Amino acid sequence: MIDLYTWGTPNGRKAAIALEEMELAYNVHPINIGKDEQFQPHFLKISPNNRIPAMIDQDNGQSVFESGAILIYLAEKTGKFYASSGPAKWSTLEWLMWQMGGQGPMFGQAHHFLKFNPGKAPYAEERYYNETKRLYGVLDRRLAEVEYVAGDYSIADMAIFPWCARFEWQQVNLSEYKNVTRWYNVIADRPAVQRGYKVPDDTQEIPRP
Repeated sequence: MIDLYTWGTPNGRKAAIALEEMELAYNVHPINIGKDEQFQPHFLKISPNNRIPAMIDQDNGQSVFESGAILIYLAEKTGKFYASSGPAKWSTLEWLMWQMGGQGPMFGQAHHFLKFNPGKAPYAEERYYNETKRLYGVLDRRLAEVEYVAGDYSIADMAIFPWCARFEWQQVNLSEYKNVTRWYNVIADRPAVQRGYKVPDDTQEIPRP
């Protein structure tokens, strides 16, 4: 049994989607970041950077924070969606790191300036909007070559998809990226993704381009 501490953000949805895809039993512990619940002492014990998601594996007492680490942990625990060796492993890891080091941080900045603080910093708005479009271009070119980002469906897709699902926040017309749109709709149709996307708020629906 996995105890998942999460909220309805792209990073939080990565973990929930993985748990659903891997068919693991889990309990959800909502951490309302709008009410600063991420600073509560019990949460900081497992997530010292006060960020969701975090988890505890009740099978062995192992706690894990950082969404990318959680995805790798769950994939290794189940032997699913992450090759154990060879080119497929490294392709998955490359694209997972692309998400963690590029897409997530840059898209997050785009949300901050374009959606929540428009007009306050024109230079920042332009910078992060342009970088967001560049990253969509990188992803689109990759998906022109393969069905999923690492070849087969993997934890890399589970990491990238929830951030693309906020394309409206980024002021991006997803249809301009035909390969991303094809990939996005295929993943959005997966029942496990639909269930995971609604954790912990079952009123949330996946936006469609």
